[in-house]
This record gives sequence, structure tokens and C-alpha cells, in this order.
Amino acid sequence: MPFELLIGLRYLKAKRKSTFISLITLISVAGVALGVMALIIVLAVMTGFEEDLKDKILGTNAHIVVLDGLGAVQDYPQVVKKLEGMDGVVAATPFIYNQVMLSTGRTVSGVVLRGIEVQTDAKVTNLHKSMVEGSLDSLDAEVGKTPGVVIGKELAKNLGLILGDTVDVISPMGNITPLGMMPKLNRFRITGIFNTGMFEYDSTLAYVSLKEAQQFLGLGDVVTGIQLKVRDVYKTGELAQAIDKELGPPYHARDWMQMNKNILFALKTEKSVMFIILTLIVLVAAFGIASTLFMVVMEKTRDIAILKSMGATSRSIMRIFVFEGVIIGVLGTIIGVLGGLLVALNLEPIVGAIQKVTGFELFSKDIYYLDHFPSQVIPSDVVLISVTAVIISFAATLYPSWAASRMAPAEALRYE
Repeated sequence: MPFELLIGLRYLKAKRKSTFISLITLISVAGVALGVMALIIVLAVMTGFEEDLKDKILGTNAHIVVLDGLGAVQDYPQVVKKLEGMDGVVAATPFIYNQVMLSTGRTVSGVVLRGIEVQTDAKVTNLHKSMVEGSLDSLDAEVGKTPGVVIGKELAKNLGLILGDTVDVISPMGNITPLGMMPKLNRFRITGIFNTGMFEYDSTLAYVSLKEAQQFLGLGDVVTGIQLKVRDVYKTGELAQAIDKELGPPYHARDWMQMNKNILFALKTEKSVMFIILTLIVLVAAFGIASTLFMVVMEKTRDIAILKSMGATSRSIMRIFVFEGVIIGVLGTIIGVLGGLLVALNLEPIVGAIQKVTGFELFSKDIYYLDHFPSQVIPSDVVLISVTAVIISFAATLYPSWAASRMAPAEALRYE
């Protein structure tokens, strides 16, 4: 076995003593390295986007939402107390959810109005951490004055509003008059602006205090539902089922995965498809390895014949070229992993430097609505990529090695 490995290493070298490795071997190694490097970088970026999106979804929304199938939740303080006593639930807060219109007199925009308990909402969501102007506490501080409303950065930009401006909130569910249903209108003051980094949230959400929402929408002492923060965000499905069983009809619980299953499924599918597509790069590199071995076999025909004449078996000849191909694959994989990790772990400064030098904006924050370029390396992904690359490289060596082992010494030496 050792002499076969030594011969395989010798065949990787160039004929010229001044060159350590042959050009065709170098090209084969580079092909594998580039394929592995591309896989690591792309999967790191996609994982980063996925995790960043999950953080923003879980930061703005609750992990589980409990609703009443018949409409509003009655006696919600008791329901909140019961839910907080369940195992796995960290905190609970009531909320009101309704669609309204915001009007400045010049522009109008449809938004989702959320009524929240400021103190308990901070225990469930991270909205208070997303405030860029004002604060959520201002919603409770406007008692007896013009009520406060907190809106998203994009919504404020679209309506031309700044902190301290007033805006009319119009609810389609108004009062019944002899002329029919008349929309209800109330004036609110902008007391805070938030920026979650998600365009959908920053352009369509507005928050008021729970009491103000109840009064404005004419709901009385009821709420739309209860938001929950749980200990393990990846076991929310089991906890939602336990809540359904504990509360019974008409209550039903929905976890964050159910409410965002379309986008999460799309991200997961896209990542899987990209892995398959980029693996083709490694397959192309494997053809390079196979081509290299075929050329070496043709070049070393005389050596093969001499080795067989000296007693080397067909299996030994096959091992020589298998070792050569695997060495190329392993070397390319190691270089690709190191290069991929180097780029993936420093992707944001690299992208920034490229944009600065070229003047071309590769990552527009106005388009992607992210305050940084996300990149996250998962060790299991790196291991999977490395093992896949080595296996493909090994598979590429089998046929050329088998062809070399079948070569007859007499036929090989006839034309020498």
C-alpha cells in the first residue's frame, strides 16, 4: 500500500524539476477548490439571510398567537394568567388587530392598527428595541391629550410624517346613521417611529395603546387575541397543540412557523436547490480529475507495463490512480474550504471594499431592507460539502483507474 501512494504522489509532479506540480494537476485542484468555495459562500449567505429573516419575524411578532374562533377574546386577563402558567411559556400579552386608514389630508395609506399593552408587550416582542425615534412608553403617556401612535419608518416616509405630527386614523367600522355606516375618525399624534428592517412591517404597521384601540374601535373590554413568547422557538408546534387542548374550543393557537410557512418553505427550498445546482460545479471539476487521470494513464503506459512485469497486480495499479485522484480531490477540498471560510466570515467588508473600488452597489440596503450583509457559516454544511466533494472526486477516479488496471503489459510495451 505505501508504494502505491508514493507512486500516485509522484505522478502529480511535473516532468520539469523546476515545477513542483504539473499544470493539468493544478487546474484539476483549482476546479475542485472553486466548486467547494462557491458552495460554502453561497450557503453561508443563504443561511445568513434565513436566520436574519427569522430574527426579524420573531422580533416583531410573537412566537404563538391565541385567537378565539368566535371573534374577540372575552375575559382576557384570566386567559393571559392561565397561559403564563403553562410549561414552556415565558410571557403573554393581549393585543388588538384591525385594518384602518391613515390620512394626512394629502395622502392616504391603508395600515394594520395594533393595540398593545406597552409594559407586557416588551416581554413578548422586540418592538421597543426597534424604535429609532420616540419610545413605546409615549403611548401610555398621552392620557387626556391627543392619543399617541407609533408607526414604521417606511410608512412615515410614504406619508411625509415626522415625530410630533398629527394624522387622522379612519376605521371603516364606524357608527350607523340614517345615511348608512359612517366611518369613524380620530386624530393621533406621532410619538414614535420604529425600524425593524422588514419593509412589509415598516410600511404597514401602526401601534396604539390597548385602551385607546378598544375605545376607538368600540370593542369594549375585549381583545383580538393573546401573544406568547415561548422558551424554545422550534417546539412551538407541540406547545400550540397543548394550548388548544388546555383551553379547548373556541380557542385555537397558531405558531410563527404556521403563520410564515410560505416564506420559510421558499427559503428552505431555495437553499436545497442552490446546493444541488452548485454541486454541479464540483461534478464538472470531477470530470477534470477524470480527464487528468486518463492523460496520466496514456502518458504512463510504459510505467504500468513495467510495474505489471515486475509483479504488480491489477488491483495495485488501480490503487495508484485512485490515490492520485483522491489526493487531487482532498487537496482541492482543503483549499476550497479554507478559501470559502475566509470569504464567508469576512463577506461584509469584502463586499464593501468591492463597492468602494468599483463604485457599483452590489448590496443595496434600500432594496433588501437589511442593515448588514448577512453571512452565517454552519459547521454541518461545511462538513457535508467537504464529504460530498471528496466522494465525487473518488467516484471520478474509478473508471480511469480500472482502465489502467486492465492494460496488458505486452500490448503496452509493443509500441515503446
